[in-house]
Amino acid sequence: QVQLVESGGGLVQPGGSLRLSCAASRITFSRYTMSWHRQAPGKERELVAVISSAGDSTNYADSVKGRFTISRDNAKNTVYLQMNSLKPEDTAVYYCNARWQVIYWGQGTQVTVSS
Repeated sequence: QVQLVESGGGLVQPGGSLRLSCAASRITFSRYTMSWHRQAPGKERELVAVISSAGDSTNYADSVKGRFTISRDNAKNTVYLQMNSLKPEDTAVYYCNARWQVIYWGQGTQVTVSS
């Protein structure tokens, strides 16, 4: 059974940083485009960042450009999201997504930005 397991969420003060990880198992990770999405209460899920299978191309939502960095380690089957200068509006459940012929989702990790 394919698994995407997110970790690294938590409570952080505005201006702080967090690093999310998503570990994949039972997929050929290097074939998959990986992305992070988030969903805040009462809002639709939105794309935050995406990275190509080889890790040589990335894209970001305008709201996180310059603050968040997506990266991957294909040897470890893991994708990361480094989040800096966090704002209260970044509060959401963050989901990992793997896409290549089929789509898989992780279970999500809560990020709360509050003083």
